[in-house]
Amino acid sequence: MTEKARKANEGSTEDTEPSDVPISEDEVWRDNALAHGDLPQDRPGYRSWEGEMKQLAWEDDNNPWKREALRIDEERRYLQNKVMRMDSKIMSLNAELNRMKSPPLIVGTIIEAYGEDQAIVSTTAGPSFLVRSSSSISKEALKPGVKVSMNKDTMSIISILPSSRDPLVGASELETRPEVTFDDIGGLEPQIDELREVIELPLLDPESFRVVGIDPPKGVLLIGPPGCGKTLIAKAIANATRATFLRMVGSELVQKYIGEGSRMVRELFQFARERSPSIIFLDEIDSIAGSRTDSSTSADREVYRTLIQLLAELDGFDPLGDVRIIAATNRPDILDPAILRPGRIDRIVEIPLPDLTSRIEIFKVHTRRMNLDPEVSLEAVSLITDGFNGAQIKSCCTEAGMFAIRAHRRAVNMDDLKRAVRKVIEGASSPSGMFNEKGKGVLGMFA
Repeated sequence: MTEKARKANEGSTEDTEPSDVPISEDEVWRDNALAHGDLPQDRPGYRSWEGEMKQLAWEDDNNPWKREALRIDEERRYLQNKVMRMDSKIMSLNAELNRMKSPPLIVGTIIEAYGEDQAIVSTTAGPSFLVRSSSSISKEALKPGVKVSMNKDTMSIISILPSSRDPLVGASELETRPEVTFDDIGGLEPQIDELREVIELPLLDPESFRVVGIDPPKGVLLIGPPGCGKTLIAKAIANATRATFLRMVGSELVQKYIGEGSRMVRELFQFARERSPSIIFLDEIDSIAGSRTDSSTSADREVYRTLIQLLAELDGFDPLGDVRIIAATNRPDILDPAILRPGRIDRIVEIPLPDLTSRIEIFKVHTRRMNLDPEVSLEAVSLITDGFNGAQIKSCCTEAGMFAIRAHRRAVNMDDLKRAVRKVIEGASSPSGMFNEKGKGVLGMFA
């Protein structure tokens, strides 16, 4: 109720200041009606009063129609957002569908760049074409030997393709460094020093070779019986150097189709140059570098082609740069003389069977973390392992530990080691073993 209506209704006799504007009868009726909520519709001000009442009723939080309207509005906004997301997804699927429906592109190789935006391209189908290139491709990118994709209808160059590389070549890079160090190799200190001079020193201190005025050696060949540590030394080299280490078994380069092996050798050395300084380790190189004979079989001819490509990469027109080669074999007698000449393989390092001193060092390496009984004498065990290689000595230590575990003991004693040596000799003396009469004579010491 307004102040005017209250005073008029109660007939107040309080002294008030006289108003300059007189109160009309309609205003008094309106104030009274608003106070009692029964303003007649035929009275002036009814429309304004109705709007005010509706606004007050709508702003009431307990109004169920207001809650329903808010819920509907929220649902409307959610559906609008969902429609927008669905439209975006439809556009993406349509774009993917259009890409799937696009015609295939032809792969070609640039033979020669011609003009500003033209090139002579050869395709696998046989003929060569003089085609134009897209405006987005720079002239410098159009080089001979580069692979490109071309439109099937117009034969125009669409894009430059990355250089392809055989998966075996890409997988040859050693991502995780081996945990083997030079401290884990016993009895081969002279060979290790000689190998590090050839492989590590040119990569770590090339200035020394420039001052003296000589070119560093390109590669080294490790020869020796199986199990003497050739691959182990290569692992230690990979652990010690920060250079890119690529390893490849020679048999992986022998391929079925003509030219595939040569291509892999070429890509392997190109990959090594791109990642230089780098080291290439070719294990069992005798599988591709055997002496060439007059054999006329297609398989032999393909191996010879791979060997010729290897010889060209080792000492050809393209310099190796900061690329070093480590090759290993246990059959040096069958290697082709061409690969053994200086300039390709500059140094041959022999990894022989360990002598008594070397066997003691190897036993110390493999028993470093073993719990040995105080009575164990590694010198005495080394005396009865004449003719053993490093792998067999490691096997002796493993078998001795197994004997101790079977006996529920915490330490390996001398008897365990003797029994382990006997077991290794018996296994090697079997028809499929590798021991000769000398090894069998050692076996007689346990009788």
